[in-house]
Amino acid sequence: MLTCSTSFTAAAQTIESLVMPGDVIQGHADLETECGSCHEPFNRAGQDSLCRDCHENIGNDIASSEGFHGKSPDVAVETCAACHTDHEGRKADIVILDEAGFDHQLTDFELLGKHGEASCDGCHASSEKHRDAPDVCVDCHLDDDVHETFLGDACADCHSPRDWIEVEFDHDTTGYPLLGKHTEPVCADCHADQTHQNTPTTCFGCHAEDDSHDGRSGEQCENCHNPSSWSDTSFDHSSNTNFPLEQKHATLSCTDCHSDDPFDDVMDMACASCHLEDDGHAGHRGNDCGACHDPGEWLKPTFNHNFATDFKLNGAHIEVACNDCHAAPIFEESPKTECVSCHVEDEPHDGLLGERCNDCHTETAWLDAPFFYHDLTDFPLLGEHANLECDGCHQTQLFADTDDTCVDCHLEDDNHNGVFETDCESCHNPVAWDLWLFDHNVQTDFELHGAHTGVACDSCHRGPIASMRKTADRCADCHLSDDIHDGEFGPDCGRCHSDNSFKEVRSLQ
Repeated sequence: MLTCSTSFTAAAQTIESLVMPGDVIQGHADLETECGSCHEPFNRAGQDSLCRDCHENIGNDIASSEGFHGKSPDVAVETCAACHTDHEGRKADIVILDEAGFDHQLTDFELLGKHGEASCDGCHASSEKHRDAPDVCVDCHLDDDVHETFLGDACADCHSPRDWIEVEFDHDTTGYPLLGKHTEPVCADCHADQTHQNTPTTCFGCHAEDDSHDGRSGEQCENCHNPSSWSDTSFDHSSNTNFPLEQKHATLSCTDCHSDDPFDDVMDMACASCHLEDDGHAGHRGNDCGACHDPGEWLKPTFNHNFATDFKLNGAHIEVACNDCHAAPIFEESPKTECVSCHVEDEPHDGLLGERCNDCHTETAWLDAPFFYHDLTDFPLLGEHANLECDGCHQTQLFADTDDTCVDCHLEDDNHNGVFETDCESCHNPVAWDLWLFDHNVQTDFELHGAHTGVACDSCHRGPIASMRKTADRCADCHLSDDIHDGEFGPDCGRCHSDNSFKEVRSLQ
């Protein structure tokens, strides 16, 4: 059997050698005479296993689904010979790699960020297989390593392919987590060189130049300061001193009260020791500022005028500043409490109304229309008069010099041109100027009857009423021009005519 088998194999190799389609590639030249290295007689399907036996690394990729041959969906359904044909001659390129259209995602090294912009020969040397290209950062970027390998070769722990300078590093993984303002500086602000060696981790190690205490307070900056804000100290003034900082005092910086050597300062805690220049009382109230003021609002005293004095502050007086009433020296001489003692310049009545300003005015608003009952005067306000503002009649605030006759105010409204003299109230009333009423029959000696009742006033009253009183009540006094008898029958027209109609003639019988 062995002899037969050997004879059969030798015969097969002789036949395959005779039908060999051409020279194999240069890489397979040493196998050209050993057809069995690549071919199984009469078993094409078994050829792939022979390829993998020789190309073990590719076989391993396919088995573990790694690399291009392990990830490409085409490899899984095609034979090796479908892509890599041989017997094309020594110089034939059977790899057939389309670099322009190659999908690098089908490899173990996906092109991300800036890697997607690199050319193939930037990573793949022409003399080496593509699979042998380096895949560790330092293999390509060793010259770019500014850390001089002190930080190892795990570049991806900090850098990303998107941007080499863009660093993503969790500083919390070190023994110095970054808190507060420490998260804002760039690496070089703390690391003198990019080897990141011998970087100080104490506050004073970095902030010695920022130490406004010039080292007098020691190097344990964290006793007062914190990384959130250098100027926001965590020193508890209330617990560590006898002067708790409250309200406005809590907003001050240390240097507002302390010298350059705060821990050696012996502070006088009286208000006047700091606020002497703010003392608007010129020292007249002593040093007990806290009796009236508090740290919350220096200019808004807490002094209760209603309880501490006999003059309660009500209305607008509440908003008045102390020195508006208390002239210097403040508080040593109390002002008078009468209105005119403060408001004499505001008094427009020239003293004619006396000094009891509060009879009309209130503390709520000095200039508001005062409460005054006008009916208690000689001129009660009736009708439209009650709707007028004070200055509608009172041209000055002396009040007593105001005239009280109708014509004094309504002379311009008199459309009778003085015919009816100044007794406006004889016809008009304050309810409405145009609602006048005059009873000629009652108020005069000339009763109006007949057609006379429809005659307008100025039809008869053509001159001053005083002159009309001198006129008799004869018809001819008004109707002389209407007398067609030319006076033959005398002036007493009423003997024949009636006052209903001039043309109506009565019988003389």
